Amino acid sequence: MIGFVHVVDDDASFRTAIERRLKSAGYMVASYSSAQELLDRLPSENESGCILLDVRIPGLSGPELQSRLRELGSTLPIVFLTGFADVRTTVLAIKGGAEDFLTKPVSSEDLLAAVERALAHHQAERSQRDRLDAVRAHLASLTPREREVFELVVRGKTNKHVALELGTTERTIKAHRHRVMEKMQVQSLAELVSLAERVGTLAAGSSGRTEQGKAK
Repeated sequence: MIGFVHVVDDDASFRTAIERRLKSAGYMVASYSSAQELLDRLPSENESGCILLDVRIPGLSGPELQSRLRELGSTLPIVFLTGFADVRTTVLAIKGGAEDFLTKPVSSEDLLAAVERALAHHQAERSQRDRLDAVRAHLASLTPREREVFELVVRGKTNKHVALELGTTERTIKAHRHRVMEKMQVQSLAELVSLAERVGTLAAGSSGRTEQGKAK
């Protein structure tokens, strides 16, 4: 998988060696001598990427940069590199969401495998985020009445019950429901419920599906 690898390490010779290995494997690379330098040139998340981050660097440490990036909303996976591995640091980094933790000197095989896993993880997250953004855009296109119909339908209400609740006819609700399905780009009620759960409109595990099964 082609992607962008951001290398943060204060050792210039190490950065050069890592950059050479990564570029020879087909990756695009940017290198930074400090955590602050990366923060000043905050990486874009518009393409698959990851960060190779040294634990012990002057100024902000690797774990401190990890926390700062999360505060800024970054979803770039982090692979830690260290010459001084200890259990406490490793546990804290993994708990903080680190993708991997490698000890220097690291073999090309282990390095590239970790980078590939991190890039695949980021790509999967980006794809999921794009799908959710599309669902939210479809949801935003619903009229206020269509949104009311959507909210009731995904909770298992029949057309008859929706009509009674909204004070209109069953025929009108059928028309609204048809437009909702078209705008949300789904073919079945099950798909509509799934989308509602995904964007948090319908909490997973709610009674919606049970009611749906009863109300035919």
